[in-house]
Parts: sequence; C-alpha cells; structure tokens
Amino acid sequence: MKFSLIIPILFLASPLLLSGADWLQFRGSDNTGVATSSKIPTSLDKDKHIAWKTPLPGRGLSSPLVIGERVFITAASTSDQSRLHIICLNSNDGSVRWSREFWATGRTVCHDKTCNAAPTPASDGTHIYALFSSNDLICLDLNGNLKWFRGLMQDYPNASNSLGLASSPVITAETLVIQIENDSDSFAMGIDLQSGINRWKIPRTKRANWTSPVILKDGAVALQGSSGVTGINAATGKELWTFGDGASTIPSSSPSKDGSTLYIPSNGITVIKPRADNNTPEVLWQQAQLRPGTSSPLVHGEKLFIINRAGVLNAANRKNGERLWRIRLEGPFSGSPVTTGDFLYIAAERKGLLQCVDLRGEEGKVVGTIELGETILGTPALSSDALYVRSDMSLWKISEKK
Repeated sequence: MKFSLIIPILFLASPLLLSGADWLQFRGSDNTGVATSSKIPTSLDKDKHIAWKTPLPGRGLSSPLVIGERVFITAASTSDQSRLHIICLNSNDGSVRWSREFWATGRTVCHDKTCNAAPTPASDGTHIYALFSSNDLICLDLNGNLKWFRGLMQDYPNASNSLGLASSPVITAETLVIQIENDSDSFAMGIDLQSGINRWKIPRTKRANWTSPVILKDGAVALQGSSGVTGINAATGKELWTFGDGASTIPSSSPSKDGSTLYIPSNGITVIKPRADNNTPEVLWQQAQLRPGTSSPLVHGEKLFIINRAGVLNAANRKNGERLWRIRLEGPFSGSPVTTGDFLYIAAERKGLLQCVDLRGEEGKVVGTIELGETILGTPALSSDALYVRSDMSLWKISEKK
C-alpha cells in the first residue's frame, strides 16, 4: 500500500451520544432494515407529511445516515461524476450544516442507471466513512473535518468494472469492512478506523458483485458473492465458515439476518445458521418460490418479507418458509424495504411512489402513498419520528409537520 495516499488529519470531532434512533449504515445500524419507532406517519399525505425537501448537488443512490439532529448524504456531480460530495443537513429543517467536495482519483464510469455515489456511507457515531464507486474512501468527523483520504485505485488499479461499484461498507470490531469485487482485481478489506491503513486484505471471486457485507455477532461479518456466502472475522480477515451454493450479486439484494441466522438470496431463499464447531453452516430450509428481485429480504418478528421482480410483496414464516400472504405493490423497485415492525416502507423507481404497508392483519394492506415525482433508486432511512428518502435531485424528510 502506498502510504503517501493516506492523508491523516488531527481528530477534531467532539464525542456524540448515540441513541437508538440513529441510522449508521446501509439498512440501519445493525443492517436489519428495522427501526423501533412508531411515530412515523402511515397514511402518507403529501400536504401533511413532507416536513422538508432539500435539493442535492448531484446524483446518488446511497441511503442517508442519521446521527442525532444531523443527516448525512453523498452525491456525485459533473458530467463524468468526478466531483464527490459529502453533505450534512439539519434534520429539523433540511438546511445544509456543511458540505465537502473532493475530486475522484479513480475510474468514474458507471452504468447509466447507477452512479459514482452508489455505496451508502457508514459511521461509528463520531466519523463518516464514505466510499464511492471510483474507489475513493473518505473519512470525515461529524463537523466535516477531513481525517484521511484513500484513493484505492492508486493502490489497486484493476479494482473496477464498466458498470460501477455499489457495495456499502460496514463497521464492526473497530474495523471498516469493504467489498471491492469485479472481474479483475477482486478483494475484501478490513481498514483501521483511525488511520485508514489496511488491517487485512483477502482475495474474492473474480466476478462483478454489488452486494454489501452484513454484520454478525462477535465481530464477524458475512460476505455474499456469486459463489456463496463466507463468514469472516472482521478484525483479522480470518475465514470462519463458507456456504458455497451460490448467491445473488444484485446491488441491494444482500443477505438478511435474525440473530445468527442468515436469509440468503440463493436458489430463491436459503436460510443458514453457522456452527461454532464446523466450517460448513447448517441449512435450515430453502424455498425456491421466495425469490427476491433487487430488494434485500427483510426479517422481523416471526415473518420474512420478500419483494420479487414483479413487485409482489410476499410474507412467509421465517422458521420454515411457508408463504402466509402476498400483495402486489406498484413498482419496479431498486432499493430495499425498511420497517418499524408494524409498517413497511418502500419507494418505487417510477414517480418516486413511496408506499406504506400495514403488516398487522392477516394479510398486508397498502395504507398510504406519496408520489414524490422523481426517480428513486435508493433505500430509505428510518430515525426517531421520520423517514428519509433521496433521489438524484432531492432529499425528503417524511414526518408529522411541526
């Protein structure tokens, strides 16, 4: 690794007291897509429930992060998406607290549907770690001060593909875990949070992959790819176990978890549970009919929720895969659903149609919609009394107006 490409800056952020309402990475602080809040509107009235809308300076598929009264979002601008933006907004009124811009050092070429700001950032509560498709990795404190910057393509020039990268980093065991997987130089890395230096780097299957790591118990992460799913010690990179029966590589369709049980988009849905005394996980059940589209599966309570390619939301028994009910939503969808437990939220690509589904009855029921009028490809964020949704052009806060 070329140490000249890491720029260390004095740590200036003051400690921030985290709350259960914070949303610190893709699909929430624990990667489940589940929040405990019950104050988010469900009827979804455009006049009553759009608290604010803030224009963004460039494109992005990344989800917002929420820490206290701050909302963080990334974007990429200019015709070649070489200008990288990290923006902090006030959650109360959508005003911009600060905005930082950087020039991309790596390849910015992406498929027309995606963009350079596709990965969702991650936070440990005191720093923001933003990864872009150009393999630029930036660490800022919560006041926008640069701590370090890495242009990973300077170290690994072949770590890219012609469609762009979209895997989102996660944080566990004081380590930032990233997947950089493509047809050439494909690998996963663990990076020290304070210095930005590699803790470990392991080779991965040489095939394009857009899924994101998922945090497990005891400092482990699950890495999904075309060959299957591998459990890794996040601090050391040591392989713990392997499921080798293949899995999805679609951007949002990462595995979901319930404790130590993993629900993998593989041959429909395959459910596995790692065993401490064996490097081959136990397969609990498999259901070919529960085949996710782009969206990740979502597990909550006794149910597993799957949105298929036709935009049909399926609810199944999480213990055996028996389908309980299904309803058709208005799609298509690129992002993944999130839930407060009683209600599920997801935004369609077309017209930015945000939909709320009541999960409490014998079958699901759409109880609220808002047409935001812009194409939405990302996954919403939940925090406290609000839902945050972004398009290429705007960021919305959906809540009861104060």
